[in-house]
Amino acid sequence: MTGRFITFEGGEGAGKSTQARLLAAALKARGQDVVITREPGGTPGAEAIRELLLSTEGPGWRARAEALLFAAARSDHVETLIRPALQRGAWVVCDRFIDSSRAYQGGGSGLSDADILELHRIGSEELLPDRTVFLAVSPDEADRRLALRDGNSADRIGGRESDYHARVDKAFRTFAAQDPARFVEIEADAEPEAVHARIMSALAGLLPS
Repeated sequence: MTGRFITFEGGEGAGKSTQARLLAAALKARGQDVVITREPGGTPGAEAIRELLLSTEGPGWRARAEALLFAAARSDHVETLIRPALQRGAWVVCDRFIDSSRAYQGGGSGLSDADILELHRIGSEELLPDRTVFLAVSPDEADRRLALRDGNSADRIGGRESDYHARVDKAFRTFAAQDPARFVEIEADAEPEAVHARIMSALAGLLPS
């Protein structure tokens, strides 16, 4: 028995955490065993790496070290939490996964997609989601949400310059266009319940009745 693996991707302020929670609740209402998790994080080891990556204290990490840390956190997450849940038949709903590394350390920081995917092959045996929901949000709406959520307390990566985040957004849009069999692109400027309805409609062929 094998479960399903759904990931949410997008830039800062796209609403990934909110939509992951709404999807998890909808699946639970249909009687499914659901594991909701996040990256970096999801296990004690990966959460420790999350603190190293996102803390605003200290000088931070260069792009290659950052990619290696994300890959290490993901490896522990996959081996300890995600694969066991899928093997028992659970649905795993994850806020970010490999495509965030491709977009942030690749599109944003300039590392090659091939190198990032090679780290994923080594660390996580190339595990990919059944579906990836890319939440596409306009810069103005993202800024509005971030101001409400974070004020002046963005984490190390979220607080990077606007050009960096524009490159990240472009990378996500490219991935979605290149792999429509896996990606579902959802316009996400609307209120959460409206976005959730769009997601449920887009995933209808995969979701249990």
